Amino acid sequence: MLLQDLQFTFMQSKPLVTVICMCYNHSAYVIESLNSVLNQTYPNIELIIADDASIDNSKDIIENWLMQYPEIPFVSNLENIGNNKTFNKAFMLSKGDYFIDLAADDVLTPDCIEKQINTFLSSEYENIGMVYGNAELISIDGNHLSYYYNIDAAYKATPPPPSGDIYCSVIGYRNYICSVSSMLKRETFIALNGYDEKLAFEDMDYWFRCSRDYNIVFIDAILVKKRVIPNSLGRVFYKKLNPFTNKLNHTVLLVIKKAVKMNKTKEENRELLNRIYLEMDKAMRTLNLPLLLKYIPMAFKMRFS
Repeated sequence: MLLQDLQFTFMQSKPLVTVICMCYNHSAYVIESLNSVLNQTYPNIELIIADDASIDNSKDIIENWLMQYPEIPFVSNLENIGNNKTFNKAFMLSKGDYFIDLAADDVLTPDCIEKQINTFLSSEYENIGMVYGNAELISIDGNHLSYYYNIDAAYKATPPPPSGDIYCSVIGYRNYICSVSSMLKRETFIALNGYDEKLAFEDMDYWFRCSRDYNIVFIDAILVKKRVIPNSLGRVFYKKLNPFTNKLNHTVLLVIKKAVKMNKTKEENRELLNRIYLEMDKAMRTLNLPLLLKYIPMAFKMRFS
């Protein structure tokens, strides 16, 4: 057998993994992010790049980098349509059995994909829809800050997040999934109709829907370097009288309404009630009275159902 035939057979034995690198004003970081995909120890990877009409020079930087890799697809929006729509648009071009939603300011560790695929293929859990791991938090300059989950001297999460049926812990906010370190299964993503394009962000809603019907497995390893930047989404949720903050928190409300319909047991209702109380507190802190008033009847329903 010729060498190229052996290489083809080897590649065919490894599931194709798609990495969709999502860029919006990430000009300072996007090249490092893209190179981290190319430098993986796992051999069978498809890279797709999507830019949601960045207003910095991200597009020019990406196009210049692509001169070396003209085979890599590039989705470049003429107008900003939001992360969820942009991702779904890029996903339609993908072929991988598994995929990663990679923000263009984050960096994959060299063996990230290899560990994620090995977990999918060899885990004791069946019906896995998603795997996730730990992440190193880094500054805008790439300096170490901390870890997403606390670690011990052996770099193991302490305590380790749960695996398996984690629906209750997710809706009750007892377990927060590190989305940047996750790999999703294509079959599951299609069954769940992808990201909900009516929402302002994707991860919380996808965790809820995925954990309802599928096992989610934690990988006790640092898989990604997550960059902490001043204007990141997570820093906006508690701003007072801020229109964008209100938009994000309205998305949370919509996701919780979905969970109300998905819940099947009293235990699940109790867990969701804990989350509702947290969101009511957030509504008060952000001075969003209309949002608070929407949560009150929902809290009564969960308390007495």
